[in-house]
Amino acid sequence: MVALTDPVRRRVGVAALVGLIGGIFSAIVKFGWEIPFPPRTPERDATNPPQALLEMLGMSPDTSHMTYSYLGNERPIMSFVVHFGFAIFFGLLYCVVAEYWPQIKLWQGAAFGIVVYVAFHVFLMPAMGIVPAPWNQPFGEHFSEFFGHIVWLWSIEIVRRDLRNRITKEPDSEVPLAAATR
Repeated sequence: MVALTDPVRRRVGVAALVGLIGGIFSAIVKFGWEIPFPPRTPERDATNPPQALLEMLGMSPDTSHMTYSYLGNERPIMSFVVHFGFAIFFGLLYCVVAEYWPQIKLWQGAAFGIVVYVAFHVFLMPAMGIVPAPWNQPFGEHFSEFFGHIVWLWSIEIVRRDLRNRITKEPDSEVPLAAATR
């Protein structure tokens, strides 16, 4: 049985705003995670998964590999657009669903992060040919992506919980208000 929250306690507009903020924040957190734990070998990163997806959808390699320069460092703009878009989409989804179904917050969002990792990195992207089959990927890639997705979703949950509760001046929708005032 799925336990849903009381509709009167839901703050969907706030959840959407918080999801947008959490998505942006979490994209930066995931970038930070990938500095010490790069998810791909340099050879496989020559065309990274966001670029491969864009090319599969018809974007030219010249456009998908377009860069901008910051302090003399070339950065892949289209990859960043996909990276931020993915994080914002899942930030919005997670925060809005949490207003209805608090079980999504299991392990402070870590369980949902694991679900997203498995769905995309173990099933969808290999099935689409964007990345090799899971057994043909190095262990380090799975390590980086598995734990990176946990940290990524946890950062969304930290932002969600703090900002939602600050903005509404209420606890999460599943917490009885009487219990919160004790």
